[in-house]
Amino acid sequence: MNLSEKFKETVISVAPVMAIVIVLGLTAAPLGFDVLLRFIIGGILLIVGLTVFLQGVDVGIRPLGERCGAALTKKRNLLLLLSVSFIIGFLVTAAEPDIQVFADQVRSMYPKVNKQLLVFMIAGGVGTFMVLGLLRTILRVPLTVILWISYIAIFILAAAGSQGFVGIAFDSGGATTGPMTVPFIMAIGIGVANVRRSSGRESGSDSFGLTGVASIGPVLAVLLYGTMLSDHTPAGAAGAVQNQLGTGMGVFLAILPSIIHEALFSLVPLFILFLVFQFTLLRLPFYQFLRISIGLVYSFVGLVIFLTGVNGGFMSAGRLLGEILGAKASASAGWFVLLVCTGIFIGAVVVLAEPAVWVLTEQVEEVSGGTIKRRVMLVFLSAGAAVAIGLSVFRSIAGFNIMYILIPGYALALLLSLCSSRLFAGIAFDSGGVASGPISSTFVLSFTLGAASTSSGNADAFGVIALIAMTPLIAIQVLGLVFSRGRKSV
Repeated sequence: MNLSEKFKETVISVAPVMAIVIVLGLTAAPLGFDVLLRFIIGGILLIVGLTVFLQGVDVGIRPLGERCGAALTKKRNLLLLLSVSFIIGFLVTAAEPDIQVFADQVRSMYPKVNKQLLVFMIAGGVGTFMVLGLLRTILRVPLTVILWISYIAIFILAAAGSQGFVGIAFDSGGATTGPMTVPFIMAIGIGVANVRRSSGRESGSDSFGLTGVASIGPVLAVLLYGTMLSDHTPAGAAGAVQNQLGTGMGVFLAILPSIIHEALFSLVPLFILFLVFQFTLLRLPFYQFLRISIGLVYSFVGLVIFLTGVNGGFMSAGRLLGEILGAKASASAGWFVLLVCTGIFIGAVVVLAEPAVWVLTEQVEEVSGGTIKRRVMLVFLSAGAAVAIGLSVFRSIAGFNIMYILIPGYALALLLSLCSSRLFAGIAFDSGGVASGPISSTFVLSFTLGAASTSSGNADAFGVIALIAMTPLIAIQVLGLVFSRGRKSV
């Protein structure tokens, strides 16, 4: 896909989000001229940044990950493959901008949380389960076995630990799978599976599932961190929801240095790994080396523009919109219905603006030889996210234990994994991670935090990313069953 096609699809994806915020900001929830103007500029930056970033993924990040996975597998040194995979998983996750934003939001709610320790535990969880996921592929262990064992352990630990950390723990699993982590992890998994498949020992169904397995690690890690934390008292609404709007157009320039720092922090570890692999494992021709390097530059520029738009316009407008609608919803049933419907609509369209969603759907269409159409996957992902955010907004006002949703939801997803094909089970659990990316971690979580700040249950805002990550597990496996039945009827 060329740059102009990416730009068109990005515009189509982001425009509905902008439309609903602008309409509500001018009518039911007046946001003010300055906030709306910055939101529009932020949306334009988001579109441009996402387009450039996706081009960088195609040119640099995805080829790099596939070549690294293939080269490590061809070495036939299991210890080397697993050790390097852990290092890659840890470094890329620790540098993920989504994780930095998420950790800040957790600390705003729980002041006793050590941000750096939380980030390192999340990164360690990704690294550990990335190793487990690759080991599964190599040893040909069914994905369902890993999923069942892991989620049973998660829910046992969740029942025994701090209930306040359950939503945060499940959110962390979704927040890790951001625009840097997903392309690299998926590419490594596909690279390893391709080598195995070329030797006649794997099928295309094993190309997917690594992201889904890797996103389990942070959930367990944060639940363990919650048991270690001595004080689980959340901050009040004022501490949890801070006014980050600022004034004037200078907010974009004000946040640019920190955004550049975050983007560099995300890409420098990848570039260093690329150099190490180039001189030890890959030894690519100069043209390919230059092409991947240019792709990384594209990714850096796109990520800077994207995050500047999200943090300068989208996140602040989302929080204020949630506060206004939440305050009205607390006093009127009609406004409560409008708030939930707004969440459903946002969920239906916001998942389409996630960078990793486009990466996944492209790779699924490619690996399936065009049999599984990208547009069909996007429809099912959109439906799942709509349900997730609608439930999250309802819960943020009503206030009830998130386990009432997570337990039956994951039970259904795991039961479906027994009926689905290996290919669709892997795609589904990968989809759960990619659907909850930077837009969810910024705009959607801010919207929910804003809505929750008007009620006594403001701590219940955490869990929205978890639900966005859960619903695609069901939606995509249902798609798989429909797909399989359609093929049998032909």
